[in-house]
Amino acid sequence: MSAPSDLLKTRRQQVFPRLTPAQIARLEPHGRKFAIRKGDVLAQPGERSRQLVVVLSGSVEIVRAGLAGEEPVVVLWPGQFSGEMSTLRGVASLVRIRVREDGEALAIEAEALRGIVQDDYELSELLMRAFILRRVGLIGSQGGDVILIGSRHSAGTLRLQQFLTRNAYPYANLDVERDASVQELLDRFHVHVDDVPIVICRGETVLKNPGIHELAECLGMNPQLDEQRVRDLLVIGAGPAGLAAAVYGASEGLDVLVIEASAPGGQAGSSSKIENYLGFPTGISGQALAGRALVQAQKFGAEISIARSALRLHCDDRPYGVEMSDGHTVRGRAVVIATGAEYRQLALADLSRFIGNGVYYAATAVEARLCRGEEVIVVGGGNSAGQAAVFLAGSCRHVHLLVRSKGLAESMSRYLVRRIEQSPGITLHVHTEVSALEGDDRLERVRWRGAPAGPEELRAIGHVFLMTGAVPNTRWLEGCLRLDDKGFVCTGTDLRDEDLPPQQWPAMRRPYAFEASLPGIFAVGDVHSGSVKRVASAVGEGSACVQSVHRALAQ
Repeated sequence: MSAPSDLLKTRRQQVFPRLTPAQIARLEPHGRKFAIRKGDVLAQPGERSRQLVVVLSGSVEIVRAGLAGEEPVVVLWPGQFSGEMSTLRGVASLVRIRVREDGEALAIEAEALRGIVQDDYELSELLMRAFILRRVGLIGSQGGDVILIGSRHSAGTLRLQQFLTRNAYPYANLDVERDASVQELLDRFHVHVDDVPIVICRGETVLKNPGIHELAECLGMNPQLDEQRVRDLLVIGAGPAGLAAAVYGASEGLDVLVIEASAPGGQAGSSSKIENYLGFPTGISGQALAGRALVQAQKFGAEISIARSALRLHCDDRPYGVEMSDGHTVRGRAVVIATGAEYRQLALADLSRFIGNGVYYAATAVEARLCRGEEVIVVGGGNSAGQAAVFLAGSCRHVHLLVRSKGLAESMSRYLVRRIEQSPGITLHVHTEVSALEGDDRLERVRWRGAPAGPEELRAIGHVFLMTGAVPNTRWLEGCLRLDDKGFVCTGTDLRDEDLPPQQWPAMRRPYAFEASLPGIFAVGDVHSGSVKRVASAVGEGSACVQSVHRALAQ
């Protein structure tokens, strides 16, 4: 909504469209008319925005609250409407909506709004496009009442930047070493530079190095959970597989709740550009792909809860329960496990000391800003490592790609191999491993060794991107499901009769596609045994799995 000037100039009619009388007439049965009076506040920042407001007469102004006061955003005239993506989700509003001139308005509650965007093709396209562009404008403005004060040398700062950016949440970022206005803010809120990272939430609450759940709660990023409600389907993990299951499940009428530990997209969300995904010939970033899928899931009514990790599966009785990191337990008649896999940590002394402060597990614009113009190392031979190397070569002085094998042909798509071979900014080091990381407060030097008995080489490099192997996120499932020897979930035809508990398994049937060793529990994407580590495969599994979910629920 506080859209940058270029967005308003080029797409104003799409950002703030004016509804026709016929379109308003179609909306009227879904809402209630009410009188508006000058000065009335219809929404406040931080309050849960549960309704869309269509101005019928008079006018409404939208302002964005900041530490320096209110920032005008736009005036809505008759035929125009309020709202952005937070309205569809039923989470905290980002702006203040206030009546400017007396008149009349139409209020449409969130549930009715979801019905409109699902049933009315024309209005759905108009509303969804406006909501998305308004959120883009809010992010691009880098203003408002959420401020992150940090340092480019702080792992905690990077962690919060990643969380806010990947969740498409607008915020202002101030660096203690570069921004002259920082000291004034520190004094105003009685905090010290040693407390960074600091988040000033809603211009009032000060959080010192918060966890992502604490930050999400302060910002009102999640809808309120009803623990007594039994869902048709719980989807654990919002990577490509989980989001696909949510989109297809919700679009087919299931009551779907998605639980995500950090941000939509999973490992794929940290990819700078995916060029071999069907339908995107020029490529698409993992974050953009995940963002679009998230909007689709919300459009069809799926509820998304972020910054909540699954700690334990309660599998003795149905409906199944999933205990989460915040102490809440949610229940579902069926469960889709889409918790994916994480990159394997190298057995290096002091590795944990440098994570986020020279060692990274993602290569997006957030991390690339930290190493612009410098030498970097990428470790790994898969597509994620190749995409990272090509992306970083565009802004870094040089990229060293280290692989333990004899080359890339067996583990990386051919188009990436060619890109790497032809790039003067990338050097491939085969049969090479990192042997040591060195530095004081942050990574400063890296040792690597070529071949098993080769000599060590020391380089003054302060940035290493680790993208090696895959470790499944299945620790919370132990004791419930059959896992293979590497910890991945066994499903479908990989399960033997002795893997299926007779007291819980329905007689006269075998597991459906993607079904695990308990009926009604499914695993898709990188988390299941034998998965193909490709985004398209994960999306296909998540969508196809819903057919099996329907069959299991029908029994």
